[in-house]
Amino acid sequence: MKKTQGAIRGRPDFLLLILTLLLVGFGLVMVFSASSNIAVVSDNYNRDAFYFVKRQLLFATAGTIVLFILMNFHYEKFKKWFIFYFIGVVFLLAIVPFVGKEINGARSWLGFAGFGIQPTEFAKLAIILYLGRLISKKGEKFRDFKKGLVPVIIIVGFICGLIMLQPDLGSCMILAMCAGIMIVAGGSNLKHLFFTGIALSIIVALMVAVSLAADPDLVKWGYRIARFTSFMNPLDDMLGTGYHLSHSLFALGHGGFTGAGFGHGVQKLHYLPYPYNDFIFAVIGEEFGFIGSLLFLVCYVAFIWRGLLVAMRCPDTYGTVVGSGIIGLISIQAFINIGGVSGLMPITGVTLPFISYGGSSLLVSLASIGILLSISRETNSKETANPRTR
Repeated sequence: MKKTQGAIRGRPDFLLLILTLLLVGFGLVMVFSASSNIAVVSDNYNRDAFYFVKRQLLFATAGTIVLFILMNFHYEKFKKWFIFYFIGVVFLLAIVPFVGKEINGARSWLGFAGFGIQPTEFAKLAIILYLGRLISKKGEKFRDFKKGLVPVIIIVGFICGLIMLQPDLGSCMILAMCAGIMIVAGGSNLKHLFFTGIALSIIVALMVAVSLAADPDLVKWGYRIARFTSFMNPLDDMLGTGYHLSHSLFALGHGGFTGAGFGHGVQKLHYLPYPYNDFIFAVIGEEFGFIGSLLFLVCYVAFIWRGLLVAMRCPDTYGTVVGSGIIGLISIQAFINIGGVSGLMPITGVTLPFISYGGSSLLVSLASIGILLSISRETNSKETANPRTR
C-alpha cells in the first residue's frame, strides 16, 4: 500500500518523552530552590519567593504545548516551513544589537510583555533546520568541498557574525560545534572538515589579535585572560577572577556524599552568582550531594543516549542530520555548563538545558525535542513495518 506523504504511522519514543518531562520538572524544583531566597528579599522581584519559578513554569507550559504540537507533524514538513522561521530569526538577530537590552556588557535580549527574549537561542534551532535541509538536499555532492562544505560554512558564518554584534562568543562556539556534528552526521569528507577547522582556528586567533589592536588596554585584556584561565587555580584569587568557580567548588564540597538536603544549600544565599541560572548544577551538588548529582547525570546521559539513538535510526538523511544537531546542541551545552561549574574548563556563561532558569532556552529546547519525537515516530513506523529491524 502506498504511503501517504507526510503521514506519521508510528508512536513517539515514550522513554525520550518521559525523560524530557522529568528533566523539566526537576528543573522547576531546582529553580525554586536556587532563587527563592534571592527573590524574597528583593523589591526587584516583588519579594515573591515564587517569582522565578512562576515565570519558568509559564515557559515550561508553553514549551510543552509546542512539543506536543510539533511531535504530531511529520518532520519532513519542516523542510518547507523552516525558511519562515529562519527569516524571522535573522531579523531579530539583526535588530537586537541596536534595540536590545544590555546585560553584562552584551545586547542579547529583546523586551516583550515584561519578559526577556534571547534571539540567539532561537537561532540555534534555526541553523539546525537550515543545515538539515541543505545537507540532505546536496546528497552525495555534500562530500565535495566547494559544493558541499563551503555553503554550510557561509551560512554558519553569517549567523555567527550577527551573534558577534551583540557580542556573544560562547553561543558562536556552540553553534560552530553543533554544525560540526551535523556535518559529520551528513557524511562530509573528514579531511575537508579537519583543514577547515585549522583555518577557522587561525581566523579566530586573527580576530583576537585585531580586537587587541583596536583596544590596547593591556589591563583589561589581562583581566579577561585571567578570567579565562582562572579555572586552573581558582583559589589563588578567590575575591577576583576565581570568585565564581571558588564558590561553586565550595557548594559541591559542602554537599559531600549525601548532600545538605533540599533547600538547605548555603552558597546560593548571595555567595554563588546566578545560582538559578549558570550555576544551578552547583546547587544540585550541594543539596543532593554526590549520590543525587550522579543520579541526575545518569538521567541526563540516558536522555542524550536515547535522543542519539532516535537520530541514528532515522531512515533518511534529513531526519538523521537534524536529530543529530538537536541532541548534539543539548549535549554540548550540558557538557560546557557542568564542566565549567565543576572546574574542568573555563566558565563561559552557558546554561544547563531544561534545568537552568531561562524562558527562551527552555522554549527552544522543548520545541527541539518535539521535532526529535516526530523523527522517532517515523523511525518506529519503519520498525513496525519491518520487525527484523528492531
